[in-house]
Amino acid sequence: MKELFITETRARLRTWLAIGYALFIVYASLSPFSGWREQGLDFAEVLAAPLSLTYTAFDTVVNLLSYLPFGLLAGLTLRACSGAPVSALLALCLGVMLSAGMEYLQMYLPGRISSNMDLLSNSMGALAGALLAVSMASQPRLLSRVTHWRGSLFQHGKEMDFGLALLALWIFGQINPSLPMLGNVFISEAARQPFATLPPAPFGMWESGAVALNLLMLGTLMLTLLREPRNTITALPLVLSVVALAKFITAALLLKSWALLLWINSEAVLGMLLGMLLLLALLWLPRGAAIVSGAAATLSYFIIVNFVFDDNTPAAAMSIYHWHYGHLLNYNGLAQTIALTFPLLLLFHLWRTRKV
Repeated sequence: MKELFITETRARLRTWLAIGYALFIVYASLSPFSGWREQGLDFAEVLAAPLSLTYTAFDTVVNLLSYLPFGLLAGLTLRACSGAPVSALLALCLGVMLSAGMEYLQMYLPGRISSNMDLLSNSMGALAGALLAVSMASQPRLLSRVTHWRGSLFQHGKEMDFGLALLALWIFGQINPSLPMLGNVFISEAARQPFATLPPAPFGMWESGAVALNLLMLGTLMLTLLREPRNTITALPLVLSVVALAKFITAALLLKSWALLLWINSEAVLGMLLGMLLLLALLWLPRGAAIVSGAAATLSYFIIVNFVFDDNTPAAAMSIYHWHYGHLLNYNGLAQTIALTFPLLLLFHLWRTRKV
């Protein structure tokens, strides 16, 4: 019975992650979801076109790496109920169908190019992920250790699996280096000229408040997930350290040298200090009162982001990147979408766990 419970828990969390990642792919492939029209293209002609006509090494690598996590998550999900060959084949089929669907729909978007090379590289990425899933599933000791480690730290249940998927979503959205640490207003400094200094920007108290509320939202989420809520004080800095390291690495890869550490600004630092103080106070409350307070902080964050901040588009941050592939706008747009939808998903999670 215990083994059955562990297997169901594994499959449930993997399913949430696989669905979430598929939605990421749909967003990145079809954003900004406008300008749909018939362009006189035939999908059969796209598939039959010579591969060299649409081949770029960069796009191929990006597409392969983009679909590898989907193949991995789909393969791990299917492996819970199928044998290794069947799960790998089904994960590959899901990856091919998802990619084919995206390429077909891109024929109706003037800003997109439907490509058979994209379909091929996406399928290769899904296959690589599916094979990796089979390889991981063939090592039950490793998976068992990870599962038991997860069980010793986090509570069980379908609500908690959804919460862990939410935590992964939050981390994914925060990795973007054009967003300040725990912030959601894109950094938009103009490109610097030699010997030129930028005028000092006014300090944004609303931004500090949003950072504090963002940290409080994360702390409330972890409070509902951890077996020992007091461990939030140690687990939260660990999560923030992982995010900061990931931000630094992506900033080093994507941003201009002078913009490497722009994601650490005074508003973010003050907001994090204020957020930690509020979280310490939250932990002294009974669980029910803490969840209600966290829900209030989440609702306040949603109001500030949507009704207080000025309009801030993903394109505002393009000047700090040292390269300008179209993928970056999708990357920034996805981060913005996560920042806007995460509070609503968290409110739903808090409502579900209020009596757990």
